Amino acid sequence: MTAPSQPPPLPSLLGLRPSFGFGDRLGFATPGHLAAWRKGKLAPIFAQQSVREMTRTQRTPHEVMAAAQRGLQQEGWSGSWGADADHLKTKEDVFSLAAAGYTFFTIDPSAYVQNQADGMARSDLDASVQDLITSGAFETLRALEDSYLNRSYELPDNSTITFDGKEVLYRAAVKYGKAIAHAEKMAQWIAQAKPSRGAEIEVSVDETETPTSPAEHLFIGLELKRRGIRAVSVAPRFVGEFEKAIDYKGDLKLFESTLRQHLAIAQFCGPYKISVHSGSDKFKVYPILGRVCGELLHVKTAGTSYLEALRVVARQAPQLFLEIAEYSMSRFETDRASYHVSAKLSDVPKPATLPPKEREAVFLNENAGRQILHVTFGSVLTMGRGAKGNPFKEGILESLRNNEALHKEVLAAHLGRHIESIHAG
Repeated sequence: MTAPSQPPPLPSLLGLRPSFGFGDRLGFATPGHLAAWRKGKLAPIFAQQSVREMTRTQRTPHEVMAAAQRGLQQEGWSGSWGADADHLKTKEDVFSLAAAGYTFFTIDPSAYVQNQADGMARSDLDASVQDLITSGAFETLRALEDSYLNRSYELPDNSTITFDGKEVLYRAAVKYGKAIAHAEKMAQWIAQAKPSRGAEIEVSVDETETPTSPAEHLFIGLELKRRGIRAVSVAPRFVGEFEKAIDYKGDLKLFESTLRQHLAIAQFCGPYKISVHSGSDKFKVYPILGRVCGELLHVKTAGTSYLEALRVVARQAPQLFLEIAEYSMSRFETDRASYHVSAKLSDVPKPATLPPKEREAVFLNENAGRQILHVTFGSVLTMGRGAKGNPFKEGILESLRNNEALHKEVLAAHLGRHIESIHAG
């Protein structure tokens, strides 16, 4: 690695250019990410990490930013790039990442989404709407109904959505009303934080129990517009399963038809980009995303780069990889609680029974093994907390330092395949 001679490159706003987010949980992935980016024409976000991920990796916002800048300096990069303050939930989150120079702020109001609205009896629904008014999410019931009830909206795809009854409107308002009100507060906090390089806002409602219907997305988009929140992208919850670390599960024709509806709503309410979270390894839908969304697309990846770092370990330090795989299996049942995965421990053989090449294949190429390693990253990277050093993290980082070319190669191939698949659409 050569010593940088120029000032560190600074992130900038990307606007409505189609974009791709590269998450780096270890701080050494940017050269490989840049090599992957060169295989397409998507605007890159090189610094991207959620507060939850920073906590689990014991990194600060400044450290994540500095790692991306070092990688870009190393590669002689002078183009534009973004920095995503991902999945922000509190005022403290906003001010912390704004101070570190981030430019893209992903608001995550998922804690305020009322998933139970989908199955509420009408009497409970009416009571919940009154609670929305009491909480201040809406000014008055009359104002809510006057804004939406029995109004029709003709979208750019020539479809029409009508809130043609109180029940349709009330379910959308109860499910997302408090979340939108919290997003408005967070947008105000972002403005107060005065990010030095400016700020773009994404609103994420993808972490819900059921897909976001077209009527719900329209309600969200219209409310964001009414409240003056200028979102550059919105992440709905799509049909099908977007599990971590593996490909899409679901009906591809249904996914495409509903994606077209989401895009029409984004064009009507914004325009803003459709953002795809848990976007890693979703090769079945990338051509559809590229074909349908065109310019109005943002894809976010993270954990897949950690897995490619472990691929370097598997090839260059097989004993360390064996120990990590065994430890990950011991942590899986606990760590899976905060993730959407279907893997079971019984789906994989014991790591010690496998020769090194087969062990790499089972844990880094097959679904169950990938998910086991993916969701336990926090435990692996903080193993040894309170003791002197962290043997897993130190070993992983040593492997990456000693094998820069291989690390860059595997990242360029794997993430490059993501980007090429999007462009293939």
